[in-house]
Amino acid sequence: MIKASLSSCLLAAVFFLAIHACKSGSGIDTRGIARDPESINQGMAIFNMQCSPCHSFRQDGIGPQLGGLTLERETEWIKKFILNPAALFASGDVTAKQLVEKYKVIMPAFALKPEELDDLLAFMHTHPKPSFADTSGLVALENPIPDTIRHSDLVVDLELVTRFPASSDSGKLPLTRITKMDPHPNTGESYVLDLRGKLYRLEKNKPVVYMDMAKFRPKFINQPGLATGFGSFAFHPEFHHNGLLYTTHTEPPGTATADFAFPDSIRVLLQWVLMEWKTPAPGEKEFRGSGRELFRVNMESGIHGVQEIIFNPLSKPGYEDYGMLYIGIGDGGAVEHGYPFIAHNLKTVWGNILRIDPAGNNSRNGKYGIPASNPFAKNPDALGEIFATGFRNPHRITWSRTGQMLVSNVGHYNIESLNLVEAGLDFGWPLTEGRFLVNAYADLKKVYALPPDHGMPLTYPVVAYDHDEGKAITGGYEYTGEAVPPLKGKFLFGDIPTGRLFYVNMADIQSGSEATIKEWSVAHQGKVQSLRELCGTDRVDLHFGRDAAGEIYIMTKPDGKLYKLVKAEEIN
Repeated sequence: MIKASLSSCLLAAVFFLAIHACKSGSGIDTRGIARDPESINQGMAIFNMQCSPCHSFRQDGIGPQLGGLTLERETEWIKKFILNPAALFASGDVTAKQLVEKYKVIMPAFALKPEELDDLLAFMHTHPKPSFADTSGLVALENPIPDTIRHSDLVVDLELVTRFPASSDSGKLPLTRITKMDPHPNTGESYVLDLRGKLYRLEKNKPVVYMDMAKFRPKFINQPGLATGFGSFAFHPEFHHNGLLYTTHTEPPGTATADFAFPDSIRVLLQWVLMEWKTPAPGEKEFRGSGRELFRVNMESGIHGVQEIIFNPLSKPGYEDYGMLYIGIGDGGAVEHGYPFIAHNLKTVWGNILRIDPAGNNSRNGKYGIPASNPFAKNPDALGEIFATGFRNPHRITWSRTGQMLVSNVGHYNIESLNLVEAGLDFGWPLTEGRFLVNAYADLKKVYALPPDHGMPLTYPVVAYDHDEGKAITGGYEYTGEAVPPLKGKFLFGDIPTGRLFYVNMADIQSGSEATIKEWSVAHQGKVQSLRELCGTDRVDLHFGRDAAGEIYIMTKPDGKLYKLVKAEEIN
């Protein structure tokens, strides 16, 4: 763990807000913005549920920070942008165009009533533009990874497998929130998760509901969106004998006492819950049974939650790792909202990969076990559950055929990464992003060259790209199938919002170096096209899946479609 004394390595920086740079704050008439406490409180509730996953008043995130916006832009412009940003962009609005160019996607429209818009602006108006003094003397890097990802000659044919039922309200995009596909460990059937609450089983390529989380957990919520809802699932490797299934989902704040909480002065927007379910009939086509909580985690915001749980598929009975559950927990947005001390702390759960024994009982709450082989199991000053630390959002975990544990980590403003993980390693966030230094207490948009004598025991990514190329990595897989021979020896992944598709050679994934990334293309019904073109929307929301045979699939949330990679042309 990086000790507190290393905070002297952190930098100070001047905060710069991109959206506000387009127009001076002088001459903005704010007299029409409400100041009464009721309007402000109503606006806060709307912001927390609708806006906070992408925006804060301190740091840029998925979208720009909004502090001081009401003094920089006319009230009517802000309302128009919230209600229909795509229309504003299409009209040629300069600021809208600049935002799309910078953030790569157009913000979705929000169907707010006039009074709700007024309340939202009342709340926003209470937050001034943040600023920080830069006393470091260091120069921020304008382009941390100057190399451009080159396009290969790889073109892969897609075959439409199925389309999932729309789970959105009133046809609002995305129609679905399908994010994870995994095979059943015993039958080989494929299961696909929609964050809005349903786990589907594919029966002859048709989605059939296997589990509806809302039926089992009345407090289940899938708002405010993005990563919240039915987060992940993992069948126990002996499910056909013991009937055990593990899931994560979100519930409102205060639903129950959290096993992992932070100081009362910090808000709690929601709670993530890790469940163990047991069915008396593992062979049935729809889940029935009961569940128990393993633990509950408070989250400061709706982003970077508990999006991944998984058993090591390579582990066999008798192996020490057999039956151990890996859990990826993000920082919950705490860093960009001004609470970096919540993450990168071996005494807290946020920003870590955990490894637990669901069958044990030596945890603090007595509901699960902490494996004795965990790297911090015998450290009285650390959580024994922690397997590796220093992540912002370890949203996908996989293993290569040779046993490499690979974790994709969604970055903040600069670096998206794939990491080669071993027990006890520290990947640096929020002291570093990738192999670059950041100041967690200042402007997270800025990164700096890491001093060679920094003295921090960190591990760096084996694959990384910056935000010239994309915005958020979506973890993929090593291709282990037989149907598409040109994909053998490749690790396939991509970028969630833009839908760009990348690969690296497995032979180049080595500790201490970064593999070269190449881009690849897809074709459908004989036509080469981008995923944006294929799903007909600017934000693709790309995710990958893999079946029991090692074949790889692509999911696009806006249209709810699942494609299989079926054929590939020559690779250069």
